[in-house]
Amino acid sequence: MTDLLSSSQFWLLISIGFYALGVEIQKKTGSPVCNPLLIASILVGALLIATGTSYQTYEESGQLISFFLTPATVALAIPIYRKLDVLLKNLLPILLGAFVGSCVSIGSVLLFCHLFGLSDSTTRSLIPKSVTTPIGVALADMMGGVTSITAIAIVITGIFGAILLPTFLKCIGVRNPMQMGLSIGTAAHAVGTSRAIQLGETEGAISGLAIGVAGLLTAFIVSALSMFM
Repeated sequence: MTDLLSSSQFWLLISIGFYALGVEIQKKTGSPVCNPLLIASILVGALLIATGTSYQTYEESGQLISFFLTPATVALAIPIYRKLDVLLKNLLPILLGAFVGSCVSIGSVLLFCHLFGLSDSTTRSLIPKSVTTPIGVALADMMGGVTSITAIAIVITGIFGAILLPTFLKCIGVRNPMQMGLSIGTAAHAVGTSRAIQLGETEGAISGLAIGVAGLLTAFIVSALSMFM
């Protein structure tokens, strides 16, 4: 049993199994609260605690999962291609929206980290919280942040963004598919985009594009910001 619990392949299968369970629960309930990633995270965490397995042991399987992040992100190009004509006609608003969203994300992190007296290292780790994991971790590493904190912050941001953003946007009167997709993709990266795709093809395409644009813009902003930090 000890050998099994220390196996990265075992935890990889457990993670995939719990995520598949989360997908089925979301299909049956139809509730955005039943996010598959949130369900899988809770169940995996509970099992790690129950079995006394260290995070370092689980991290080995996490590296296998992380390997597929890049091709999964690239796959988001499919809905972008299908809506390419719409994207080209609205390219300037998309770029401006992603730029403003990226600035607000970074600015809010700096503000709240200052207000709550968080350390410089933690601040650097949280700055790229709203971009997709490969970009965010690379930026945090470049700034001297703690990449594990960055990865956790990105996942939490994506989960809560996917759950709350569609309802919040509707509550404040945002109904336009492009506006919804741009907001979700810029604020909640790939996890949010998976939710945006469920809302509609246009929302998914714009959200997928926003991931790349916001990631690129955040990289430029962070590079400039790091010279003053």
